[in-house]
Amino acid sequence: MTMIGIGGVIGAGLFVSSGSVIGSAGPAAVVAYALGGLIVVLVMRMLGEMATAHPASGSFSRYAELALGRWAGFLVGWTYWFFTVAVIAFESVAGAKLAAAFIPGLPVWLGALVLLVALTCANLVSVKLFGETEFWLASVKVTLIGGFLLVGVLYLVGLWPHGGVGLSALTDHGGFAPNGWGAVVTALVTVIFSYFGAEIVTIAAAESAEPAKEVARATVRVVWRVLIFYVGSVLLIVAVVPWNKVPANGEDSPFAAAIDKFGIPGAADLMTAVVLVAVLSILNAGIYGSSRMLMSLAQRGDAPAALGKVRPSGVPAAAILTGAGLGVLVMLGADLISPDKVFGFLLNCSGLLTLTIYLFIAVSQVRLRRSTDPELLRVRMWGFPWLSWVVIGVLAVALVAVCTSPGIGPVVIGVAVVLAVTLLAYIVRIRRVVHA
Repeated sequence: MTMIGIGGVIGAGLFVSSGSVIGSAGPAAVVAYALGGLIVVLVMRMLGEMATAHPASGSFSRYAELALGRWAGFLVGWTYWFFTVAVIAFESVAGAKLAAAFIPGLPVWLGALVLLVALTCANLVSVKLFGETEFWLASVKVTLIGGFLLVGVLYLVGLWPHGGVGLSALTDHGGFAPNGWGAVVTALVTVIFSYFGAEIVTIAAAESAEPAKEVARATVRVVWRVLIFYVGSVLLIVAVVPWNKVPANGEDSPFAAAIDKFGIPGAADLMTAVVLVAVLSILNAGIYGSSRMLMSLAQRGDAPAALGKVRPSGVPAAAILTGAGLGVLVMLGADLISPDKVFGFLLNCSGLLTLTIYLFIAVSQVRLRRSTDPELLRVRMWGFPWLSWVVIGVLAVALVAVCTSPGIGPVVIGVAVVLAVTLLAYIVRIRRVVHA
């Protein structure tokens, strides 16, 4: 469970996108990752409380339904499913581009299709195979980050060749926050989106032998380890490489720039391989998460019943194939229009939806806590209810800040349309049930 949670959150958001955060916030990006991580830690604690008391395959969608009503569960479930389908399409294409570095001439569409089919098949075989696949993919990432942190510390203190630079780079190039603290606040949204994925552990826990025990253990382990990995890695990068020299183009990895400083040969190829593994891990988790959410919606009557059927092996084959199939359609559609523009738009929409889903999780926890039998609360939110309300306030402010930031208009409209259409679908469904 712990490795599945870590695998779901450590991906291109850390290995590649951290460069754009550093480029906008400077060394103060460390603060953005620490604050964003703290928010995610608190949200995961809330989710852990609800998951141990009410283990369900639909996770936060089910909790939103219990706390706020059927409409909330419907809205959260379907928007999360849309988000995971976008992840499936994007990560498939990203993986194909990375694989092309090792297989010259490989068409992106073919590489993406092969990767998607391979991991879809792994998910179709059994839940156990999904878990084992995710475990080994996550292990590669954890090993790389652990080694990076160790070598980085040795380099900074002078126990690595050509090291001993200390932490002077944090302030030598325009100060710790060269672009002001406003840039740190702006970067916070990207940071929170980078952490998104840890929630899959509460979905997977529902299929474990002891759901309450597993989710109680995994949510605590995952959030703190991920926080250390993210904050520690970003701190080492800006301490080793001047922040204005860190790749921020969204394609080259900041890790490669730091590893190059360490004098380790083949840094670029090494990071390409690791990022490919990270992308495959996120793709694997995306296929799993989308299928379980769709299965849960179907079993609650909010999606076609056929999508809720489960094979004897415990696999919801129809739900898996539906998500993967729509992912292929999104890939093909993006290729016909403009992959960069389409995926850029979808990822920005996903970032906004992330904040929305987190807000639903926080509000659900506050509502459910008051109606839950205290004996079921094996994991409790710290400082309830005050800290819970602080999290809600921070998420609400972040949501408003994003929606009012320059150039975000099309993304806000896109998300508003998705939410409106989803709610309209819910109204239509309810009316059909009433008149049936």
